Amino acid sequence: MSAVELRQERSDGEPGASPRQPSASNNQVNWDRFDSEAYVAHNYRAVRDDDRQIMVIVRDFFAGQDLAPESRAVDVGTGANLYPALAMLPFCAHLDLWELGSANVEWIRRQIPHFDDNWLDFWDVYRAQPAYRAVADPRAIFASRAEVHRASVFALPSRTWDLGTMFFVACSMSADLAEFRRAVHAFVTALKPGAPFAAAFMAESQGYHVGGEWFPAVAVDDAEVTAALAPVADGVRVERIDLGDPLRDGYAGMIVATGRSGSE
Repeated sequence: MSAVELRQERSDGEPGASPRQPSASNNQVNWDRFDSEAYVAHNYRAVRDDDRQIMVIVRDFFAGQDLAPESRAVDVGTGANLYPALAMLPFCAHLDLWELGSANVEWIRRQIPHFDDNWLDFWDVYRAQPAYRAVADPRAIFASRAEVHRASVFALPSRTWDLGTMFFVACSMSADLAEFRRAVHAFVTALKPGAPFAAAFMAESQGYHVGGEWFPAVAVDDAEVTAALAPVADGVRVERIDLGDPLRDGYAGMIVATGRSGSE
């Protein structure tokens, strides 16, 4: 099986860049050229309203779960975005960050000992919920619990983690709908039966630029997300986040799904 990069599908917002799909298949794209710093600068220097809406949904979902203190969490395709991993911080004893791209792996390694100040603004959104306020020093806790692994979504071991997140990954590995479904299945089945998860997707994406490089995407909607999760998850709730102030051309908003890993 070819190595498939995990990549969050946002954008660096290049002016005048029209959406198009590259002719290369996913395993022909050089994912190591992903510019982590450009990605963060465009997407995460401040908390956007759409991200805030997603964070509130995910925050309240995880806070409502009955998770053991020794739980092990995984964030699949961490890339250069820490807020999905931070959503699980109060509920786990160990946090695995699963990422294939070499530039992003190095970025994560720099963030683990003392993450940048902008992520504290994201943490403030979570702190509206008491479980997060109980974490006195999120930087120190993150540093003590987080561990990065350089690996593909398709290398995830089955039935290993107690909770998980995967944000803007499955929709942005290629323009192939079958790969999208395989990635969703690999993520959910990496969780133990009954384990809670949250996943986010760009809606109807036509592809995206980061740091001058073009990356592929697959156009999915709420129905396709629901269909991909149906064989492997229970209690799924899929919600659309309106477009609002768009990051770029060529997408129709964001989608967030919560649920539990199924028994099969």
